[in-house]
Amino acid sequence: MPVIELARDDKTSPLEVVERMAASNDWPFERAGEDEIALHVTGRWTNYQISFTWMSGIEALHVACAFDMKVPEPRLAEVQALIALINEQMWIGHFDVWLQNGVVMFRHALVLAGGVAASDRQCEAVLGSALDSCERYYPAFQFVVWAGKAAREAMDAVMFETSGEA
Repeated sequence: MPVIELARDDKTSPLEVVERMAASNDWPFERAGEDEIALHVTGRWTNYQISFTWMSGIEALHVACAFDMKVPEPRLAEVQALIALINEQMWIGHFDVWLQNGVVMFRHALVLAGGVAASDRQCEAVLGSALDSCERYYPAFQFVVWAGKAAREAMDAVMFETSGEA
């Protein structure tokens, strides 16, 4: 029997793993359907709305992490320039802006092809990557959207790292 035909019935659903993770961290969540779970996580800068979707057709667990920031039309081109600069730095996942509603989000997918079961650690890593990326770059989006800064200036500001204490 080819590996691709292995049944997933005896495996734990990737969304069940995510649900356990949310419950153990006391994060509010709801199952939006059989193939989707939505979580709400409080970060340092803002609250994040995270959606995990099981895409059975391609055997992937997709994560989308959005934050409460609407990009106004006059700042859209600069935000897209910022996203291009940020995505050049990313090893895992990427940022997008949904044009229909101006929401910025981080997206990534965990491929579980061939009936591979998602582990707790894999789901934690995917969520951790999403939250870390959003926390790191949220101030840059603020600089561009709310302060009217250029993408390069915003990127330089968030990439600046200090060492030691004052």
